[in-house]
Amino acid sequence: MLGRLLSLLLLAGLSLPAAALTIYKYTDANGVVTYTDKAVAGAQVFVFRDRMVERLDLSVKLETKKHAAGETLVLHNELFAPVEVELSLRDAENVSGAPDQPLRWVMAPRSTLRMATLAPADASRPMRYTPKLRYALGDPRQRAVSYRYPLPWVGGPFRLTQGANGRYSHFTPKGRYALDIAMPEGTPIVAARPGVVVKTENDQSGRGNNPSGNFVRILHDDGTMGVYLHLMRGSVQVREGQYVNGGERIARSGNTGNSTGPHLHFVIQRNVGLALESIPFDFAQPVDSLPNFAVGGE
Repeated sequence: MLGRLLSLLLLAGLSLPAAALTIYKYTDANGVVTYTDKAVAGAQVFVFRDRMVERLDLSVKLETKKHAAGETLVLHNELFAPVEVELSLRDAENVSGAPDQPLRWVMAPRSTLRMATLAPADASRPMRYTPKLRYALGDPRQRAVSYRYPLPWVGGPFRLTQGANGRYSHFTPKGRYALDIAMPEGTPIVAARPGVVVKTENDQSGRGNNPSGNFVRILHDDGTMGVYLHLMRGSVQVREGQYVNGGERIARSGNTGNSTGPHLHFVIQRNVGLALESIPFDFAQPVDSLPNFAVGGE
């Protein structure tokens, strides 16, 4: 079944970026789960949700400090990466100091920023407003530099099962240029490029509640980020804030999240203006060639 599925995904990876490929999922009389592009009897459409649940709201926080003169709005960025933020105040009533236009800023890693100080226009009446906060990882002012990425694993050779603009799942801005490489669970995964680990997840088993499964996100010095998805539970061995060198072991491959088989989903992203999008990149050698063991690992 796995071979059949991988063949299907390979076709998806080689297809042109037209409409999304419809994948069907069904369980046969022997209890075997099968994925196919044919609408057979009893099959249901398999929905791939191309999103990452990184819960930045736990790390990028808006604090309201009340004082005798009014209120001060303060933003905290607890991440080990810059964050672009935009704050607007909606439905403001009796508010002096409210900005007419949204306030946009790029916050440094692990920093605090005073965004606005508000006071009641009429001290006898309360202020009313609704804050609206938008944010995205990274600094959009940075520009990506050309970089040829060593293969981020040890072992193989393995096979590319879905490439850039694949109609199965690589057709949204965040994942358009991602690559899926089929490999056995437990394959050592190494950093393809030096950088700072800014987000990880390590406790998910099976499909869990995050389509990305367990993952590692690494910020490079040009503002791009390498993201490694669907990792084995408990295998992530780097921590947020840690600097890693190219070729350094970061985890093992797995089959967690919204994954139809053991593989590594690798993508390069950057902030394009309050939004993360994938960008094109090149490996330094063909995926199905012998790996470069000089980068480290076992």
